[in-house]
Amino acid sequence: MADTKIKFCGLRREEDVKYAASLGAGYMGFILTDRFRRYIEPSEVARLKEFVPASCKTVGVFVDEPVDYVVSAAKTAGLDMIQLHGAEDEAYIAEVKEKTGLPIIKMIKPVSEDDIITARQSLADLILLDSGAGGTGKVFDWSLAEKLGRDYILAGGLTPDNVGEAVERLNPFAVDVSSGVETEGIKDFSKMKAFAAEVRKL
Repeated sequence: MADTKIKFCGLRREEDVKYAASLGAGYMGFILTDRFRRYIEPSEVARLKEFVPASCKTVGVFVDEPVDYVVSAAKTAGLDMIQLHGAEDEAYIAEVKEKTGLPIIKMIKPVSEDDIITARQSLADLILLDSGAGGTGKVFDWSLAEKLGRDYILAGGLTPDNVGEAVERLNPFAVDVSSGVETEGIKDFSKMKAFAAEVRKL
C-alpha cells in the first residue's frame, strides 16, 4: 500500500504551520479567498513559508476568483500549487496553469457517477474529492471515489476517528483535513497528531 500523504488545510497561524511541519505534512493549504473565515493574506503565507520544510508543498485555495487575482496572489505567496475549490471550468484551469506555471488541484463534489467522469477527464494535475465548499465536516459517498481511476486527494468530513478507515478502504494519494482537527475553530495539535497517526498506522 502506498504511503498516503497528508494535507492540513486552512492554516492561519505560525504555530499551525509548525504543527503541520512537525507531523510530516506533504501539503499545507492556505485559504486565499477572503469570504471564508480561514482566509489568510498572500503576504502572510509568504512569511510563513520560512517554517515550511522543502519536502512540503504550499497550496493556495481559491474559490471562483478572477484569474488575475489567482495569478497575483500565487506570486505574492510563493505558492507551489493552486487549488481551485469552486465551479471553475476546464478553460479556467487551462488559463491558470498557463499563466502561473503551477500544478493545479481541482475540487470535485461527487454526487453521481457523472461527477466522477468529469473528475477523471479534468486537466487538473490532481483531483480533490470533497463534500462541499470546504470545512463542512460532512462525508460524501466513498463508493464514488473507488470508481475514479486516477490519483486524488480525499477530503470532506475526515477526522481522527474515520481517516484510518478511509485510508484502509480507499488508499487515496492524500487525505485533506481542516475542521476535523480543530477545536472551536482553531487548529488543535493533539487532534492533528492523532489524525497523522491514524493515516500512518497501516
